Amino acid sequence: MSAFAITSSESLVDLLHHIETAPNGAEASACAVSALGIVRDGVITGEGPTTAGRVHFSRSLDADDAAWCARILTGRAITDQPVSRAEAEALFQINEAAADRSDDGLFDDLFAKAIVHHAASASGLPVPSRAVALSPQTSIDSWAPTRAVGVNIEVLEWISAQMRGKRRSSRVLTGLVAATLIGAATLPVAQSLPTIIDLGM
Repeated sequence: MSAFAITSSESLVDLLHHIETAPNGAEASACAVSALGIVRDGVITGEGPTTAGRVHFSRSLDADDAAWCARILTGRAITDQPVSRAEAEALFQINEAAADRSDDGLFDDLFAKAIVHHAASASGLPVPSRAVALSPQTSIDSWAPTRAVGVNIEVLEWISAQMRGKRRSSRVLTGLVAATLIGAATLPVAQSLPTIIDLGM
């Protein structure tokens, strides 16, 4: 068994250590997923290690929660790895759990960039390192794909399924996916597919 195998009792401190020091990106990414789960639980309950030391209401997300997510996603052992499907799923869960926001849009910015980073890399398109792509100082328009050519339709279907019917969605992510799908609709492979997204726009 790997020295970095995750157990149900793994603490946030241990997970953060693994995200910085794991010998390969897959192990570090698995630790990141678990750590994001702890953030999600803190958002839902208002309790836990990511909410300690401040007033935190249930179903709310503040700037510290967004900072936890950014720290987890940009650990040294995964900064050069694409955002994984499991990490993206964890972010969708956090986004859905947080009914109230007081983070000045920090999480929405990180969320959209991380999902698009996953989509682009899963399509075989080049993406910058996480440290660059997910930074608040980096515009998503500077690296995100804006055309359907080369974008994996399955990935777009998955994103649309995650977004469909949710009470809260990212306007940035919605706009990018919609723009890409408009282009995708002109591709031969897409013409044989059913409608793959309903964003409620």
